[in-house]
Amino acid sequence: MSESIHQREWRLYIEDMIGFAEKVLCYTEGLDLDSFLAHALTYDATLRNLELIGEAATQIPDVVRHQYSEIPWRMIIATRNRLIHAYLGIDDDTVWSIIQDNIAQLLEQLKGIKTQHGSSGTDDDFV
Repeated sequence: MSESIHQREWRLYIEDMIGFAEKVLCYTEGLDLDSFLAHALTYDATLRNLELIGEAATQIPDVVRHQYSEIPWRMIIATRNRLIHAYLGIDDDTVWSIIQDNIAQLLEQLKGIKTQHGSSGTDDDFV
């Protein structure tokens, strides 16, 4: 069997990223940094969804990443790596800044990709 049959459709990863971003925004709605840090369950769940955004981003083909170069794919993946591996610790101010300044915009960009390409079809209709 061909390898592509076993690979998950890239559009599904976009949908996953949308869901994870929505969770991040939902979990942190109405919080300030101190409240976010004080609620361990919210903090952990939020970090996990940020990790999952980055993990899903690693599955997006290069052709899609190049087409949507306004999305900081490499930064998203690098953030995931830092969170997963806790290189040099996790800077809570940076995490909060990402949540406040980047996730809503990323969500809108991802929804735009989903609208343009839907959740079915092949990569061939992309290039």
